Amino acid sequence: MQRHEKLLPALLDSAAQAILSVDRSGRIVLANARTEEMFGYSRPELIGEPIESLLPESSREAHVKHRTDYIAKPRVRPMGIGLDLAGRKKDGTEFPVEVSLSFLETDEGPFGIAFVTDITPRKRLEEQLVHSQKMEAVGRLAGGVAHDFNNLLTIISGYERMLLDRLPAASPLRDYAEEVLKAADRAAALTNQLLVFSRRQVMQPRVVEANALVQSDETMLRRLIGEEIDLVLNLAPEVGNIKVDPGQLSQVVFNLAINARDAMPGGGRLTIETAPAHLDEEYAKTHLGVEPGDYVMIAVSDNGTGMDAETRSHIFEPFFTTKEQGKGTGLGLATVYGIVKQSGGDIWVYSEPGKGTTFKVYFPRIRDRAAEAARPLAAARAHRGHETILVVEDEAGVRELVAEMLRQYGYNVLKAASPLEALELSKQHDGPIQMLLTDVVMPQMSGRQLAGQLLPQRPEMRALYLSGYTENTVVRQGVLEPGVEFLAKPFSQDALAGKIREILDRPE
Repeated sequence: MQRHEKLLPALLDSAAQAILSVDRSGRIVLANARTEEMFGYSRPELIGEPIESLLPESSREAHVKHRTDYIAKPRVRPMGIGLDLAGRKKDGTEFPVEVSLSFLETDEGPFGIAFVTDITPRKRLEEQLVHSQKMEAVGRLAGGVAHDFNNLLTIISGYERMLLDRLPAASPLRDYAEEVLKAADRAAALTNQLLVFSRRQVMQPRVVEANALVQSDETMLRRLIGEEIDLVLNLAPEVGNIKVDPGQLSQVVFNLAINARDAMPGGGRLTIETAPAHLDEEYAKTHLGVEPGDYVMIAVSDNGTGMDAETRSHIFEPFFTTKEQGKGTGLGLATVYGIVKQSGGDIWVYSEPGKGTTFKVYFPRIRDRAAEAARPLAAARAHRGHETILVVEDEAGVRELVAEMLRQYGYNVLKAASPLEALELSKQHDGPIQMLLTDVVMPQMSGRQLAGQLLPQRPEMRALYLSGYTENTVVRQGVLEPGVEFLAKPFSQDALAGKIREILDRPE
């Protein structure tokens, strides 16, 4: 019996939950070690105190009534069917708890037993899940809108450029045409940001050294933030390599720097840091979608105005902005979010009003060596050609535009409004067809499936895919598959002709 009396306190103190017992008057008569850890009180401080002392002021009156009802008509709440309440630590900090109740009748009267679990990690994950689902839904909508707009912008900007080519230099209509083209280009930039946010933008990642990439952007960063803001780079030595699209990573850093600049209108300090980081199982449990492992952290910090919790909860949503009208589209941080997530990384923000903001971006660390920088393609006007090109596009306006662009460069064009029509045209055409130029997403079958049928029949044929957004038929998670040639809408006549010549002139 004496052995059991010693065993019971040991069992209570080894429990992962806080366990308390209260008498009929609601005063604490028993508390285990986890209760001390969870609430910050010692057991002598707890014993004899009303249970309501562990609740925030706002919840106490309702709890007294609930506790009185419970003692009068006791009912058990098993684990997993507990009450979600707010707990209050000794220092005043509030945190979410789940309380499961039991009831014990003794010679000394009835006692209530409460099992209390700190559910802060669960609540945090629930909030992240809701936010992630909301962002996914908005992303799907944004991607679909961007896809439709890109088809329209391809037609507008394509014909407008051809119109400008035909107008004499002295024509008074040139100014009007150039303004239309500028507006189309601005609209294309916005839809491109929507595609990045929705993670439907084609990425061309390569292994890069994180420090080298940040250092290469330093000159541009100083121009962006201006002389009133001090730029400080704290780059950890040998931080490691990451696999990203270099241009898109620069866009992440620039967008974060611009937001930091705008949060320091009177000047301040912008700090960019790199450091190796290991995100363990505990971190992954509280950060949805993160895989444990080695990462490279890039942090962008400012000592500006900071943000409250409500603002922080919306900052990655497209078109959300705290800036004055006309001073921001609300797509900068949405773009950052899309790039980081599409690259397999994670982003976290720490901010308080008046205390500045820190964005921490994590990219998986790669053991491979950094690749050499790709040489830029020649920007000169593309060469003409005489080959036969089969254009497959279900959007009539885009189909006619592409055909006209190609004819102006001397190509022979076959047009098909659907994959089935394209298969039939290929059968009827006696001569060679050097290139299949096809939209990605179409009725009946995808552009990739069409190519899978045509290319074995015509060994000389090469394929170039066009799309206003990416689909898994051409890319995997937004990353271009090896050997796949892709041109995003909208595109210029020179870009199209240049890409075609690049593919056709490449040795087999």
